Formats: sequence, structure tokens, C-alpha cells
Amino acid sequence: MISSQSSGSADPEDTGPSRAFGLLHEKVRRWIWDQRWQELHDIQEQAIPLILEGERDVILAAATAGGKTEAAFLPICTKLVDAPRPSIQALYIGPLRALINDQFQRLELLCRDLAIPVHRWHGDVPQGRKRAVLQQPEGILLITPESLEALYVLHGLRVPTLFRDLAYVVIDELHAYPGSERGRQLQSLLHRLELALHRRVRRVGLSATLGDMAMSASFLRPQEHADVAVVVSRAAGQEIQLLLKGYREGPLDPALRPGDGDDTEGDESLSRFAIADHLFGTLRGEHNLVFANSRTNVEWYADRLRVRSEAARVPNEFFPHHGSLARELREHVEERLKEQATPTTVVSTSTLEMGIDIGAVKSIAQIGCPPSVASLRQRLGRSGRRRGDPAILRLYVAERGIDPNTLPQDALRIQLVQTVAMVQLLLAGWCEPPARKALHPSTLVQQLLSIIAQHGAVSAADAWRALCDGGPFAGVDQSMFAMILQTLGKHDLLTQLGDGTLTLGLAGERLVGHYTFYAAFQTPEEWSLVAPNAILGTLPVLHPFSEGAYLIFAGRRWKVTSVEEERRTLHVVPSGAGLPPSFAGMGAVIHERVREEMRRVYLADDLPAFLDREARSLLAEGRESFHRLRLDSSDVIDHGGDTILFPWAGDTTVSTLTLLAKAAALDALEDGLSVTVRDATPARFLERMRTFTREGLPAPTELATGMANLRREKFDLYLPTEALIADCAARYLDLDGAERVLARLLGSASQR
Repeated sequence: MISSQSSGSADPEDTGPSRAFGLLHEKVRRWIWDQRWQELHDIQEQAIPLILEGERDVILAAATAGGKTEAAFLPICTKLVDAPRPSIQALYIGPLRALINDQFQRLELLCRDLAIPVHRWHGDVPQGRKRAVLQQPEGILLITPESLEALYVLHGLRVPTLFRDLAYVVIDELHAYPGSERGRQLQSLLHRLELALHRRVRRVGLSATLGDMAMSASFLRPQEHADVAVVVSRAAGQEIQLLLKGYREGPLDPALRPGDGDDTEGDESLSRFAIADHLFGTLRGEHNLVFANSRTNVEWYADRLRVRSEAARVPNEFFPHHGSLARELREHVEERLKEQATPTTVVSTSTLEMGIDIGAVKSIAQIGCPPSVASLRQRLGRSGRRRGDPAILRLYVAERGIDPNTLPQDALRIQLVQTVAMVQLLLAGWCEPPARKALHPSTLVQQLLSIIAQHGAVSAADAWRALCDGGPFAGVDQSMFAMILQTLGKHDLLTQLGDGTLTLGLAGERLVGHYTFYAAFQTPEEWSLVAPNAILGTLPVLHPFSEGAYLIFAGRRWKVTSVEEERRTLHVVPSGAGLPPSFAGMGAVIHERVREEMRRVYLADDLPAFLDREARSLLAEGRESFHRLRLDSSDVIDHGGDTILFPWAGDTTVSTLTLLAKAAALDALEDGLSVTVRDATPARFLERMRTFTREGLPAPTELATGMANLRREKFDLYLPTEALIADCAARYLDLDGAERVLARLLGSASQR
């Protein structure tokens, strides 16, 4: 008898015979017996009756390996097994080709004896297989958003027939989409699919990481989010074993370099070698994942660990994995992990963070501060997947030394404290909600051209109704939509006939006809950094830059003096004295809850049990600096005639405060955690900011005009400046948050 999962249930009444098992089709039950399952996961117990008996959209949230895929497809297959149709009946959308390949194998195993065909469709699938689906559509189709876009463009008139009897859309890794260009593209594709079918299709979202269920429901079904059923696994959390190791940065003394033939340049820090040595001594002989945050770090650590293996005359077990590697190399590494026979440790970027099947992994290592709590949770979920095994996480954080020239930001040990805060939020069960809303006009351009290509032509009024009026781009009003049409016409991307019909222009046909069109995102462009006497190198465009912006490059602090947007060039001059600050958050947007938790860590006097001796020492130094700077009683400090503001807010609020200070004629620089105002005492800074309480805050679009590089997304080149400014204001600014910080600052000042 199949029982419900008792070990993970919060409710004693959930133990005993499974109620959901009896609702499944006999052939599906037989498959479960053949797999020798002893029980259903609690997420499956909850989801099966909901999907079988209701009509609501559903979100299924559970830890990695928690049974979400089967929770969705056991009831879906029960519905499909005796009701075949000459149409795709269930559509699975996954973010990665490798994930689709894994899920294809799992669903083939499930559906083989059910006579339900399973197909996959992405760039690596042979054209013959795709033609077979077009000629005889049936069963389940697994596809990426980009391939679904291509299907619309290349076979648009066949979409209503292909999906005529579509009953379910399953979206895997739901957390990967909200707030991104790709997420808005997916929303548009699903909306357009229902318009083509003239009916609503049930949606099932799967995710291991969801911070805000209400916002996630809003993404899954924007117009009817209140009716989305959210099923969260009640399974008790597994044992977690944590260790945070601290290191002090310092130049590598040639006399200390191991005599192993290493030819690394002499400017490498000693901490990197120490971290690599600990990884080598700890991870050999097991399957592990090491997340190194950047491709450069991935290659450095993988190479260093290989050198250590050769020096020790042992087989190399360490391999890199990132998006720039050839597919064959990535798949070779993935197969080594799956085999389990040969110990393998993979040093990766976020490419192995998603739910690709890589088998059981003994432990996870994180080098440097993780990008987010959600990312850390996803990575930790890769470990301890065997019943009874703990999830093991080792974190490695290095901080620079402190001397009389050290800036206040560096003395706070921000990298370490932010990592501690993220771990504590992880243990408390919190993670970031989906990103802030944005207009996504770049994706609107893509979807507008796509819908014209799908139908051959479309009226401007129909395009407006399909995409904006109740559609995924509801934030774009009619006047902005008309402005976008005019600009696209000037670029010859589309032509509007006298009766209002839109067709593709010659440039539009070339753009849509290229395979790169189907992706809504692109690899960030590179800026050239030019100093007065030298070209410093290149920097990816990750954040908006403007004159007076602050950045760190080549180990030095720089201030942007001018921006040549067309040539993608930043002209910089040296800025400030002493060592450059080493703060986190430059590669990802940090949420305000993380910064609030950081302040709580500074104010506390306890030492988390997961810190090693050096990490405890670094935390004590950061707390001592926090109190020495009197940040326990004030968020504003005087530093040599400059003012440094610590708002303890998220990145969007910090950016907004920086622009507000500039609007008040102050020389303000955003330093990640803080805002530095040059040549202004705290009294002068607060007085200037007090003008906003009397005169009101500027409009978001007024502030956004101060951002020089407005064109950052794939199709921004074809957009009017007004649309870019509006999108930038919605995406990067938070006036409400800035107003709250100002009220707190000015209120505290008036009481002193």
C-alpha cells in the first residue's frame, strides 16, 4: 500500500494510506508500483487532487528533488491517458536545453506504458523530429521560451491547430523568470497562445525558490492572480551543516608560493591559494559543486585545483562549468556527476544552479558572497538529496587588511557581514521576492515584430489590445505605444499602411529572419574604460552609468568623467585615496531585507556557530568599526569633509538617493552599501535634502534622465528616449524607499 510521506509532514493526520494515490489512473498507479515507491511526497499528496478536480492555476513550491515534476505530471497523465487528441495536450516550458533533456527522459519513462507521446523542441533537436511534431501533434511537448517564439514566427498559422486541445501549460523553474526580459517574453507568449485558442489554458508553475507567493502568482496569471492556488511543501527541512571560513587578503609572497610548477602571475592574493588548498584537501574523493560567482573565478579555481592534483600525482577530479564552454564540454562534466562512479567536483557559475539532473552531490561550496538568498537556497538544494543525508554548505569569504588609509566602508567587513546576513535569512526561510516591475519596452518591440510575423500583418489597434490593453505590457499606454510605432517605422522595422495595418519593413524582415531574434535577452555589452594615459580594459554593462558614477576596476577606484554611449566608452579619472572598497552587490541587485539583516548583525553581540575562528575575528572587527563610526546611533558620518550615508536599504533605494543628492547640486557617488557625498558636511547634506520635504520629490522620469546609458536591453536601439527613461525609472528607482530613508534621517537630525 502506498502511504503519504510521514517523515516530512507537519500534520500527524497526514500519515497512513495515501488519499491522492487512489485518484490516479490505474496505469499511472501501476507505474508508481513499478518504481517501487513506498510513499508519495507531501507536495504530490496536495497537488494531485487539486490538479485533477479543479480548474485553477497552480504553483507547486518544494525543495530540489522534492517531487514537483511528478506532482504535476502524475495527475496530468491521468487526464491524458484515456483521452488522446490530434493536438499537443500538455506544454512544458523549461529555461534550459539541458533541463529539458533531463525532463524528457523522466517523462518518457513515465509515459512509455501510458501510450502518451513525449516530444522535445529546442535548438539541438533535429529538424526531422520537429517536422514529425508539426505533422502529427499529440501528447506532451517540452520546449524553451525561445523555441516557442521561433515556432510562432516560423509556423504561426499552424499554432491554433497544433495546440487546439491544449489542456495544461507547465512552467518549470518559475522563479527564474519574474522581473526579467525573458519573463515578460514568456508572459506574452502564453497570453498570445490563449488569444489564438480563444480560451484559457490552465497553468502550473514549479519552483524550488519563491520569496513572495502573491507576486509569483501575479506573474503566473497577471489578471487573475487571486485565483491561483499555491501549494507549498510541508516537508520538514533536512539537516543543514554549515561552515563559513574567513580569510584575510594579502599579496602573495613569492617565498610562500608552493613549489608545484604554478605559473600564476604574482599579483594573485594569498587568500585565493588558501581557499583552493582547502577545497583540494576537503573535496577530493566525493561529488561536489563549487560556485565561484564569475567565469573568471571558475577558470582560475578549476585550473589551480588541476595544478594541485598534478603536483600531488593524483587524478584530477576538478572541472569548470559555465555558459561560455562548448556544449560537449559541459555535458561531459554533467555526465561525470551523474555516473557517481568517479569522484567529480565541478567549479561552476550559476549554470548548475538550475534543476539539471546531476545526481547526488555530497556538498556545496560558495566562494565569495552569494548573489542572493534565493540563489544560495537553490545551490544548497543540490546537496543532501539522498534520504538521510545532510545538506552541506561551505562558504569562503576574504576581506582586505585594514590600515590608516582604509575607507570606512572597507573597515565594516561588508563581504563577510552580508554573507552572514544571507545565511541567517536562508535559515529563517526567507528569500527575495520577484524583482520590481518594469515596462520592458525592449521585449515589447520583439513581441510586436513577432506577432506581425506570426500573422503576416496586424492592425495597430489589434496589436495594442493583444500586447498592452490587458496584456503583459499593460504599463505602456496608448500614447507611448504610438510613439514606439513611429520610431520603429523610422528604423524600417515596420510599415503602417493607410488603414492602420502593420507589416514588417525590410529591416524588420532581416531582424526577424535571423535566429538571434527569438531570445529577448542578450549578453551584456562591454564598455571600454579609458583613463587619461591608458586604456584600462572592458567592463560589462550591468548597471546604469552616468557622469560622476563610481566604479572599481583593476584594483583602483575611478570616477566617470564622461560617457560616449555610441562608442560604449567610459572616460575615468582616479578617485579617492587608499585601497578601493570591497563591498558586495556589484553584480546583483541587493534586496532591502538583506541590508536590514546586515545592520542587525552589526548590532548583535552573538557569534553565529557556523563561523570559523578567522571569520569570527573578521566579524568582531566589522562590529568594532560599526560602533567606532557611531553607525549604531546615526546613518550619516563625517569623513574628512565628505559625508557618507548608510541608508541600510536595497540597491534601488540607494541609487535613488544618489540621484536625489545630485539633483540637490551635491557631488554624490554610490558605493553599493553607502552613498558618498563629496565636499559636504553632514549638516550641509541634510539641509540640501530637506528641500525635498518642502518642495516635493522630483518625478521618477526626471531623475532617470540623469542616467546616461539608457540603452541596455536587446532591442533598446529601436526605442524612443521617452520609453527608455520611463522603463529606467520603473526598473531602477524607488522613490517611496528613498522618501522613507530621508524622513528617518531628517527626523533623527531634528531630535539632536
